Amino acid sequence: MALAHQLQLHQIGCLHRNAAALRATPRPSLARTVAKAVTETEAVGAPTSSIDWDNLGFGIQGVAPSMFVATFDTEMGEWSEGGVQPYGPLPMYPSAQVLNYGQAIFEGLKAQRSTRDRIVLFRPTSNAERMQAGAARMSMAAPPEDLFVRGVEAAVRSNASYVPPQGKGSLYLRPLLIGSGPILGVGPAPSYTFIVYAASVGAYFKGGQLSPIDLLVETRPGLGSLAAAKAEGYSDVLYLDAKHDNFLEEVSSCNVFAVYGKTIRTPPLAGTILPGVTRRSVIELARAKGYTVEEAPVSVAEALAADEVFTTGTAVVLCSVGSLTYQGTKQRYGTEGQPGPVALELYEALTGLQQERTEDPFGWVHHVPL
Repeated sequence: MALAHQLQLHQIGCLHRNAAALRATPRPSLARTVAKAVTETEAVGAPTSSIDWDNLGFGIQGVAPSMFVATFDTEMGEWSEGGVQPYGPLPMYPSAQVLNYGQAIFEGLKAQRSTRDRIVLFRPTSNAERMQAGAARMSMAAPPEDLFVRGVEAAVRSNASYVPPQGKGSLYLRPLLIGSGPILGVGPAPSYTFIVYAASVGAYFKGGQLSPIDLLVETRPGLGSLAAAKAEGYSDVLYLDAKHDNFLEEVSSCNVFAVYGKTIRTPPLAGTILPGVTRRSVIELARAKGYTVEEAPVSVAEALAADEVFTTGTAVVLCSVGSLTYQGTKQRYGTEGQPGPVALELYEALTGLQQERTEDPFGWVHHVPL
């Protein structure tokens, strides 16, 4: 047996042994948390009383106690499900592909308590399709759609008590695919690990879900420019295209739209913009409401002249933009502190579907049975 394959099998074995050890002798605090979550889930799936649901932020502080894990053996061509395990560190060699060559992609979706007193997901198969597309681009083995959805559902069920009360937030789910197998030379990983972990979250931006955000228009993508902008008080950064430094691309956390009366325009997908599930949903909702939606370039000047600007994404949902600042000049939109009317209309339509306040003619809502 080749040394690389021996290391690969050893690593997979370590993952399963580590999971077994964690289940058998977990840390006391984690054990109590997991036991509490399972007990509540089996009883009624009610929200735990250990979290202040009225003061949720968006961060790792609300991480849930369980995660779903599956592994793929490239040589065997098979997925092996480790199932639900306590959330915790992953055993990994320093030679893991992801640590050396960065073979990794992630997704994001949410579980919410609906007005029909059940837990639902929003278009999870679209996330599965996008992970498969990303994996193909990165030469990775992607989980089949049924495994992806099954893993997401398992993460929701095992963390059901971490789904906030209706209207208080959501359980953010992070499906993660990494090249976990050891490798020295450049190449695809000999094995992959698919993980779904979760965290209880509230509004992404400070100020609440309907508070307009302030964006800095920037030409330099990267974490440094984002951190600098936030230090100056901006909510986020809206990046321009690299070729012309003139056309909107996307915000670091979401897609962007500009409104001109009954016409809504969003930058086209051309390989550099994330094909957002929320973006696609809002386009379909807006057209159903009689708006003309154009997927076409939006220049900085056109954005500054728009009636409204708003953003969309799984994490941010749909946020009205209160101002854009470009080259030292700030352009404000609408009434300060209030969302734009088109953004508010589409936000209500989107969240109405996601929370089952309205009927779902599209078939987008996915019920998770407990």
